[in-house]
Amino acid sequence: MNRNALRTWSANLGLAVLAVALLFGIWNAVILIGNLKPYVLPTPQSAVSQVIDNWHTLQPLTWQTVKETVEGFFIGAIVGFVLAILMSAYKPVQRLIYPVLITSQAVPIVAIAAPLVIIFGFGMLPKLLIVTWIVFFPVAVNVLDGLAHIDADLINLSHVLGATRTREFVHIRLPATLTPLFSGLKIGATYAVTGAVIGEWTASANQGLGTYLLSANSSLNVPAVFGAVMLLTVIGVASFVLVGVAEGLTTPWRRRSTARRRIRLSGDLTSGGGEEPTPLALSSTSGSMKGPQQ
Repeated sequence: MNRNALRTWSANLGLAVLAVALLFGIWNAVILIGNLKPYVLPTPQSAVSQVIDNWHTLQPLTWQTVKETVEGFFIGAIVGFVLAILMSAYKPVQRLIYPVLITSQAVPIVAIAAPLVIIFGFGMLPKLLIVTWIVFFPVAVNVLDGLAHIDADLINLSHVLGATRTREFVHIRLPATLTPLFSGLKIGATYAVTGAVIGEWTASANQGLGTYLLSANSSLNVPAVFGAVMLLTVIGVASFVLVGVAEGLTTPWRRRSTARRRIRLSGDLTSGGGEEPTPLALSSTSGSMKGPQQ
């Protein structure tokens, strides 16, 4: 990591810490000004303390929710990407599937969860399907939009040069999908944890943060409720950040608009390449490049 990248990373980390501190400050101010009781709105410190004191209980529940989120996210990303490729390659498939995709997102996810439990029972599969249902749509739509806006002249040039469909896909179409793909993945990453929680509420064979949230709410343990919400927020934010890091690693050209240039006068202006040119050599070289004076 170079110095500029380290400086940027440190600045972003500092801003994130400042944002959290500001949020906690506003939270405490609302409690103080509104004179709210702890059973209505606890302080953020008490919510954090609740998480720390009960971490031995929350750790396996957090891991279970993370597992559901990550697995469903990857399945949804793969399904969305493959559907976008198929719809872009075969227009009849797009005309057939695309309206179905839009209709599927018009149905509330809570309404879909109940039939999935009836069909597949209580277990991991319904929760993965719910997360997949949430993630695949933004990925499919963004990738399909990226494939639709590829320069047609570039495609025609590849055909003139004799490129096969495989080489055309690998060298032209696939790179063109990276930016819209990560846009869809960022959206899916933030919503994936929501799908995991909804799945735990409806198919709770394995306990997770979603079931813990319901249990704490039913027992009026308000600090535990807010502590679970904090953990779910951390999972969502961490997912978004990890997708952003993956985007930076796979699309390095987006971090700088121009290529790095290194000017070496000794290599350009001298044939030997070992000596640095003198001012006289530079003036004679520039004169020879301008041509005779009239």
